[in-house]
Amino acid sequence: MPYAIRSVLHRAITSPRGDALAPVRIPKDLARRLNAALGSPLAPGDELAKREAARARLAELRAQGGKGERLRRDAAPVLVYCEKDRNVRELGRIEELLASKGYAFKRLDVANDEATIEFVMLQAHCKRDELPVVFVADRAIGGYEALVRSDVSGEFARLVRPS
Repeated sequence: MPYAIRSVLHRAITSPRGDALAPVRIPKDLARRLNAALGSPLAPGDELAKREAARARLAELRAQGGKGERLRRDAAPVLVYCEKDRNVRELGRIEELLASKGYAFKRLDVANDEATIEFVMLQAHCKRDELPVVFVADRAIGGYEALVRSDVSGEFARLVRPS
């Protein structure tokens, strides 16, 4: 089905026009649900154009069959779990070290989030008083001292940017 028709049909089922009448609203609702269940074949024109460009790029990559340049792997996320006012100096040292080495990191304040605190303590084998804790993706590194050891040994760099 050409893009124009699919785009017009998408506008028809998503517009609020006629929704006050049950004989119009119910079929439109069913059409919206069916569209979502089928993976949204009816979509705005710009979305359909993006999908087609992605399909073309995928076909091009498949045709290369791995012969072209290797895809660059993104760095693994570095997460620093902390509680708002606990061990602020150590948190500052951790952030300073990560920033000086050029690692992008995200600070996650877990105060009032007991489930996340339990997860962090379980994975990092630490106590609540030992926060902040550094993770690379889902792997616990530990506090500041463990981060320094990991950085000096080169393990941290290997975890963040695997070859």
